Amino acid sequence: MNKVIVIGGSGSGKSTFARKLRDVTGLPLYHLDNVFWNEDKTHVSREVFDRRLDVILGYKRFIIDGEYGRTIERRIAAADTIFFFDIPLKDRLDGAVARVGIVHPDLPWTEEKFDPEFEKWIREYDTDQRPVTLSLLEKYNEKEIIIFKSRSEADEYTLNFNKRAGRV
Repeated sequence: MNKVIVIGGSGSGKSTFARKLRDVTGLPLYHLDNVFWNEDKTHVSREVFDRRLDVILGYKRFIIDGEYGRTIERRIAAADTIFFFDIPLKDRLDGAVARVGIVHPDLPWTEEKFDPEFEKWIREYDTDQRPVTLSLLEKYNEKEIIIFKSRSEADEYTLNFNKRAGRV
């Protein structure tokens, strides 16, 4: 496990898991929200984002956290390990609401209210991006693919990481 991506719908717990995984593996972590967004809630151009992503994908070791559907196949192809958060909609909405007012290292600003546009984005994930992601996971099934159906499964994974890796 050297080139890891963490994908799934917004609010699913990807970033929290990615930080925990970084802590147990020592792999460098890159949050795509910090690659794409500026502090003033504007974003970089597609070209700048792609150049930044290409630099990260060129590294020998990484954890990349974020869905960003347009580039998901490039990241899946470059990864050796894929963690997919296939979390129910209610849990994703609850996760997004819980972030309001809390500083997170994976986003260059703090959400001050739950944005209706963001809620719409979360609700549309299951019909828009999830089928694409599932199809790509099937296409790249030779990769190590771990699917979490709940945040507790992800927590258990990081808690038992050292045992699984034979480090205990």
